[in-house]
Amino acid sequence: MKYFDINLNLSEDDIALKEAARQFAEEVMRPVAKQLDRMSAEEAVAPDSPLWSFLKKAYSLGYHTLLLPEYYGGLGLSPLQVHMVFEELAWGSFGLALLTTVVCFPFYCICLTNNDELIEKFVKPYCDCKDGSIRGCWAITEPEHGSDVIAVGEDYFSKMKGNMRARLDGDEYVLNGQKSAWVSGGTIATHAMLHLQIDPSKGFYGNGVCIVPLDLPGVSKGKALEKIGQRDLNQGEIYFDDVRIPKDYMFVEPDFYVPILDIILASANLCMASWSVGLARAAFDEALNYCKERVQGGRPLIEHYTTKQRVFDMFARVETARAISRAAMNLNLNISPPHVEYSLVAKTQCTEMAFQNTHDAIQLLGANGLTKEYLTEKLFRDARATLIEDGNNETLSRHGGHILMETYPRGPLDF
Repeated sequence: MKYFDINLNLSEDDIALKEAARQFAEEVMRPVAKQLDRMSAEEAVAPDSPLWSFLKKAYSLGYHTLLLPEYYGGLGLSPLQVHMVFEELAWGSFGLALLTTVVCFPFYCICLTNNDELIEKFVKPYCDCKDGSIRGCWAITEPEHGSDVIAVGEDYFSKMKGNMRARLDGDEYVLNGQKSAWVSGGTIATHAMLHLQIDPSKGFYGNGVCIVPLDLPGVSKGKALEKIGQRDLNQGEIYFDDVRIPKDYMFVEPDFYVPILDIILASANLCMASWSVGLARAAFDEALNYCKERVQGGRPLIEHYTTKQRVFDMFARVETARAISRAAMNLNLNISPPHVEYSLVAKTQCTEMAFQNTHDAIQLLGANGLTKEYLTEKLFRDARATLIEDGNNETLSRHGGHILMETYPRGPLDF
């Protein structure tokens, strides 16, 4: 259903962007997501998969450049416009919305460094790509490291040994190691934004970030990952065996790793929050529409007292999540360095609210909510994954607490 927006200051361009994204989500994303969800992970990325026609359509509309400045060939949207489009796309499919954005992430992060040579070599060709043939991925998670990769300030951060290493050899870095099966878009990507360890003596403070074309000798990929939710989002391992890249492809070295990690973390969690609003809204829509039609006790479910209460709670979560995530996105896409704690608030709270909404939607649909005939079953599985993605919520909350401890006043007893 068409959803009311309480922001009365939306321009005609804002509304047009929002409606176009909603149409694409409904007419293209939902049917493709449903097909992919019922395929095996390998079938979903096979040459005859509907994934490829979806990506081509998304690229042709410029959705792969949502985060990029107009100066480099991106759409050049405002933070509010980015949020509105993300919400609509995730209403269509959380997994495909994520994939459509993660393909951009290496190129977005290169833009943050203002490295003109890398922008010319990688970002501009990506922006000009309209057929989906250039696809990035964010390779940070490792077999032995998950959410701890963001634990800046913890004592173990300076002691961790990475699975992915880089060694300088003249004018080249030699890369060896593995990224885990949770790399989104990993088995179909053409380029990786790769986090790796340059100076093991400093633990993860000795890390760096580079751009790696994945057609280089020594790069190989694992099988597409089978998982419970977001099955329309390809994920998989990437291996590096004596892969050589030019020294200047390492666009973040250890001295700047932590500040850049904060920027990347803040940006990724803003995306997760805004997509979660779309997911929460999709669950609300499904529940409300069902309750208007389903008759129990001689009258539609929506006429029952407890149903009205539960549906209203779902509506309230959508509006609350939207308010938090829009405010955080407006803040952290307008300043540098970002206030990471606000991105963490947005991600943790919005994903929890989305999960609660999908849970309540199933409860309202009863046994029907457990069947693949209804969308709620998929929404629930997709929402469950969000509580772990881009840092599980407990670790993100701990990191947020560490930031508060380090940067906020101690209070009246601090003399």
